[in-house]
Amino acid sequence: MKCPLENQLLFHNLQEKNMTFEQVYARIIRFMNLSHNGNYRLMIGTDSQVHLRSTIFITGIVILNEGKGAWASIRRISIPRKMERLHERISYETSLTEEIVCLFTEERKTKMIDIVLPYIYQGASFTMEGHIDIGSGNRNKTRIYVEEMTARIEAVGLEPKIKPESFVASSYANRFTK
Repeated sequence: MKCPLENQLLFHNLQEKNMTFEQVYARIIRFMNLSHNGNYRLMIGTDSQVHLRSTIFITGIVILNEGKGAWASIRRISIPRKMERLHERISYETSLTEEIVCLFTEERKTKMIDIVLPYIYQGASFTMEGHIDIGSGNRNKTRIYVEEMTARIEAVGLEPKIKPESFVASSYANRFTK
């Protein structure tokens, strides 16, 4: 079953513009089919940047084959106001990540798992992670939101990652928020 928003979302990367989620998913499957015995990490994360008249949110989707390359795309959202309250922004980032996760239906996840399943005993693997642009360090202002946001990511079936491990949000997506 398709998510009602699926055809309204557009993604792009350096090679392709205006991809639907179905096209993004097809690229992920094609990438995974290049090496069935890979160690795959599907990572989804969002970062934001407050600008003069708007707040830009970038959600990254990255499929990484450990040590053998990656394929990635982003979705850009512009909110026409400055979202200066940190909790509101972090919460909205997490919501945008959750929105993309909902598109990875059980059927789609099963298809990805089925690519590596025959090769598990040769070391193949597949994991899904939700990258959150927050950290637990004493000097990090976002540390008070770690428990709340990681619980939300776990609730949608992903392994939560925070700084310094949340590079899809804190590095990849961050590049495109400027």
